Amino acid sequence: MAIGSAAVGLAVAVAAVAVTGPWDSGQRTAERVRAASWERGGGVGHGGAGAPAGPDPAAAPEVLTALGAARDAGRDAGGDAGGSAEGNDTVPGDNAAPGRGEAPVPTRAALAGALEPLLEDLGDDVLGTLRTASVVDVATGRQLYGTKSDRAVVPASTVKIATAVAALSATGPDHRIPTRVVWDARHERVFLIGGGDPTVTRAQLRRLADATARELAARGARRTGVAYDVSLYSGPDLHPIGVNENIARLTPLMVNEGRLDGSTHGPAPRAADPAAAAARLFADLLRDRGVRVDGSPRARRAPRSSEKGVEELAVHRSAPMAELVERMMMNSDNDIAEALVRQVAIVRGEPVSSAGARRAVRDELAEQGKRLNLRGARFSDGSGLDRDDRVSAELLTGLLALAADPDRPELRPVLTGLPVARFTGTLSGRYDEDVTHHGAGVIRAKTGTLTGINTLAGTVVNADGRLLAFAFTASGTTDRQGAHDALDRLAAALADCGCR
Repeated sequence: MAIGSAAVGLAVAVAAVAVTGPWDSGQRTAERVRAASWERGGGVGHGGAGAPAGPDPAAAPEVLTALGAARDAGRDAGGDAGGSAEGNDTVPGDNAAPGRGEAPVPTRAALAGALEPLLEDLGDDVLGTLRTASVVDVATGRQLYGTKSDRAVVPASTVKIATAVAALSATGPDHRIPTRVVWDARHERVFLIGGGDPTVTRAQLRRLADATARELAARGARRTGVAYDVSLYSGPDLHPIGVNENIARLTPLMVNEGRLDGSTHGPAPRAADPAAAAARLFADLLRDRGVRVDGSPRARRAPRSSEKGVEELAVHRSAPMAELVERMMMNSDNDIAEALVRQVAIVRGEPVSSAGARRAVRDELAEQGKRLNLRGARFSDGSGLDRDDRVSAELLTGLLALAADPDRPELRPVLTGLPVARFTGTLSGRYDEDVTHHGAGVIRAKTGTLTGINTLAGTVVNADGRLLAFAFTASGTTDRQGAHDALDRLAAALADCGCR
């Protein structure tokens, strides 16, 4: 199962990166057969899924012909900017025989025929009082189908797609967030300085303490005070929803997101003051290494590096931004999301606060060009926990298409981090019903869930081998599981449809 998941994830990622050629050897059909043959239940943890019960995957020649038509194909077909499903039903090349490098483009009429019966039949009882949708052809960036697609709504965690694009664009995929230790010889004190990395582990803090103890010994310093600096962030250190199992305090210094149960993702009890807890742990680690630490750590602003007797002793750098984005997307990690929007604020010279991050993200996205419709968009936080966020389905699909642009390789982790249906992350327990299992392995999507809000946005390779980006939002829902299932059915309908 793990091997199959990796194969599907890599294949879809390659599709998004290249958008230029076919998958040979029947990869899509093989993985679909394998996924559909499994017993229901399970996911990443296997959970009873077991080995495939059906036939071994068979190779089929060129089942993914034409993952990307020429980038100019269909550019004059008349986009659906207003969110209507009406208009011309064909795009140049639609009726041409698919050749190598040219999968046919779906038509609006066929997409409407596949999606609208579901949108209508499921209706208010399942999908709530306001439903929006957008389907975009990734190769051309054209919206092929939309309903109220330009209506900005509460996106829940799908706003993390915007967070990811802004962070990668502003900092670059190789950027690493530092956590530093500085020695103040004049006051015989070390400062643990938070740079905004919420993913520091206990093992990494131990290595930081190892290096610090060695450097102190080299300087003949056998005793020290310990202080911690969290001055990088400004403004309130509480998210509007407060501290709970979904998010820690907003501080630039913490260990394992302030989690108290040893978990690495998902809801968990959190430290009341993650920065103080990290500093106390660091002080204890120094003591374990023979350093005499005076008193308890206190919050202080570190002296400037230009001051006499001030020097850096050690530094830990986070995983590259590309990996942080993928982790955020895969597990819908709220703490990483809030940290990343603050990194955008740093780069753009805004205050490193909720307000500064809000402006920084919008300004960063505005510089991506006219292909992103920011009308009505509001980025009150990076995680989607704030109900003041507003994002349209059209903006979500625009961001996904932008991340697949061959000219923007730095944005590719937005796509590679998306959970794979039935295999990984927040989609590991979905797409195992009869009406959705054909989407397993070929849909990658970010989920979004708040009380009364359910959203899904991602990419899908359709039955003809065309890569599409989609976004579906449902507001005013009363049945969370029913809404999840309905959104999955909509995405699965795209996977099962050539729609010509």
